[in-house]
Order: sequence, then C-alpha cells, then structure tokens
Amino acid sequence: MQISNTNNIETHFLSDSHEDILIAADILKNGGLVAFPTETVYGLGGNALSPEASGAIYAAKGRPSDNPLIVHICDTASVNELANNITEEAKVLMEAFWPGPLTIILPKKDIVPDATTGGLKTVAIRMPSHPAALELIRESGVYIAAPSANISGRPSPTTAQHVAEDMTGRIEAIIDGGPVGIGIESTIVDLSSGLPTILRPGYITKKMLEELIGEVSIDPTLIHPDPNIRPKAPGMKYTHYAPKGELSIIERNEDVSDSSPEEKKAEAEAAVADTINALYKEKKSQGFTVKVLAPNEHSYLYDEKDLITVGSTTDGITVAARLYGALRECDDAGADFIYSESFRDYELGGAIMNRLLKAAGHRVIYV
Repeated sequence: MQISNTNNIETHFLSDSHEDILIAADILKNGGLVAFPTETVYGLGGNALSPEASGAIYAAKGRPSDNPLIVHICDTASVNELANNITEEAKVLMEAFWPGPLTIILPKKDIVPDATTGGLKTVAIRMPSHPAALELIRESGVYIAAPSANISGRPSPTTAQHVAEDMTGRIEAIIDGGPVGIGIESTIVDLSSGLPTILRPGYITKKMLEELIGEVSIDPTLIHPDPNIRPKAPGMKYTHYAPKGELSIIERNEDVSDSSPEEKKAEAEAAVADTINALYKEKKSQGFTVKVLAPNEHSYLYDEKDLITVGSTTDGITVAARLYGALRECDDAGADFIYSESFRDYELGGAIMNRLLKAAGHRVIYV
C-alpha cells in the first residue's frame, strides 16, 4: 500500500484484496471518502446517511450541492429502509437488473438526509454488480453515496489512475479494481410519481425497460437541455464530462438522396471525414494542438499521429468503455481543439451521445 499527500489529505492507494477493502471500509465507517470501482465508472463513496460525508463528497468534487447523489446498496431489502411507495414496477426492475447498471428514483424516507439528495424528497438507489463495490458496502455496514470519482465537469474515471489524477490529496483512499467494464454511468429511471421516466440513458435501454413495465418516457431535457433547471438526477447539467480543449462533434445531416443504404453510409463517412480533416488542418496550421476521435475502422481516414480511436463500429459497448479514457487522453496531450465523429447510430448510441454532447456543450457541426 502506497500513500500520497499532494494536497491536504493522505490518499491511500489500495488493491481490491479483502484486506485492503477492510481498510477502506473502516475509512467509510469513520466518515472518510473512498473511491472504488463499479461496473460503470469509478465512484467516490461516503456514508449516505451522514450529511457531513455527503458534504465532503461535494467539496472533494467541487460539485454543486443541488446535484443529487446515488445511494449504493448491496441487497434489495435495503430499499425498504431508504424509500417509500415502492411500486410494482420498481420491484420488477430490481429483480431484472440488480445488481447492475440501473438506478431507480423513489420517494425518500427521513433517514436519508437532504444533503445526500440535493434537497429533493426523492432518493436515487442502485445495487452495483462489481464484486469489490458489493464487498465494500457489506464490510463497511453503511449505504454508500457515490457520484463518479472525478472533479465535477471532467470526464468520468474508468481506471484508478484517472481517479488519482483528480482525487489524490482530496480523499482518504482509492481502491484499484482495474479498468471498468461498461464505461458510462448507470441508466436512471424515475419511479417516484406518474409515468416511469428516464432521466439519464445508459446500458439499460428504454426498450429493455418497456419490455418489462410498459410505457417509459424520456425526460425532455435530455433532448432539449436547459442549463437553468434544478437537476433531478446526476448528469442532467448542460455541460458535463468535458475535456479541457474545445470539443466539437461532426455529424451528417439527414440524407434524402436516392442512393442505396450502403452508398449513403459511405457518403456520410466521407463527408464527415472531409470536414474533420479540413478543421484539423486549419487549426494545426495556426499552431494549435488538435486531436480527432473516431472508431477503429475509420482510422485510415485521419492523420494517425493525432487520432485517438474510440472502440468499434460493430460493438457499441467498446465505444462506451473507451469514451471517457479518450477524452482524458486529449487532456494529457494538451489538445486545444478536439473533433469527434458522431456515434449516434451505434449500439448504445443514445447513451454515448448523451455523454458526448454534454462534453461538447452541445457543439455540433452538421455536414
């Protein structure tokens, strides 16, 4: 076990061994903060029932205190202690998707402090499937409030190294469980009143939800963002997950030509690549550092030395798993400008584009 002290707090770097998880559990019991792996991204955990611990999470992240935290549990019985009015739809979704990347919002019980819910009368709950996360919750004996373990607004961390870049000196411990599997945050569905509503897309899709509980709506701010709204769930702010450089997404307008689907696809890829390459050359000629984000299969279209590949066109989960890491690589390279292909038509395209659009502040260049 190594210890760093680059800010005000000694940060212990732990493995995901049982012995180290016991150390982390003691930190949580005593009011400290621990970053830990989940199947989605690394979380920054504190005691969810302690207003002081929740306040420390907000402080460590530099996160607005009106942005609610997700409470992580290790068994479904815990929901009865945290929430009221647990609907049949909630029970069906818990049975189907827990442990896993689904967060459910329900009316909260008084045991959950307003400091954890951002002042809302609802609580967001999920049961992660990562074994280290479940063991940490069990051994600590506390419910763990855990947003992503990054400075607020930065790309979420998918490795312990990403966490260390942002959190060393700010929190007591980081558990290294290796790279995460999914790479984007959990789907959030609001079941607190009325029609079930998706507040954040993720690996669990609208179709998957509707196959079990019927009609599910999508919060309109996911389609038309409003930076002035009070967020009902994490990740609903207008700009989020952002790299330091200016990120723009280049996307083909709807094609109404008479070409075959294969021809349209090839034309769209060529048009997007031509636009990205023109923008790239312009900024490079002005002396800026520029990076391009594209799938592996399109690498031949771009200058290899400034290309960062983001997964495969045939497997959307690989794009999701690579997205935040790719944005952090842009920061490591000191990129002033970043140009990205769109990933809208891929598997998990809705969830991927939700993150990418927020990272770009909805800066899209249509071809």
